[in-house]
Amino acid sequence: MRWLIKSLLGIPLLLVIMACGHGTAESSQELPVKGMVNMVDVGAGSCIPCKMMAPILEELKTEYDGKAVIAYIDVRYDRAAVDKYQIRGIPTQIFFDAQGKEVGRHLGFMDKESIKAALSKLGVK
Repeated sequence: MRWLIKSLLGIPLLLVIMACGHGTAESSQELPVKGMVNMVDVGAGSCIPCKMMAPILEELKTEYDGKAVIAYIDVRYDRAAVDKYQIRGIPTQIFFDAQGKEVGRHLGFMDKESIKAALSKLGVK
């Protein structure tokens, strides 16, 4: 709650992002993986929408194993990701084509069916 009050008082969103969350994640330096479609979710462990998406991402990792890369980056542990992906809020889902080009972005909670639809549009079956 304290971070919310500070954000409302003009503390930049970047500081709010960096102050919240914890957990394991991939390194932004390894992403996107070329040769495969990628969905990178950038969030933080204490962010409520991020926590809601965690089980969805785990399911998708299993469903799309070998077909697409489903990755999570925790900005608390990989602060370079904020600049690399130009993150303005969390969670942010970024979609990359097989050549590694960003082709779509969504800010906020994204349900499983919406993620699957986005991956399908990129040719992932």
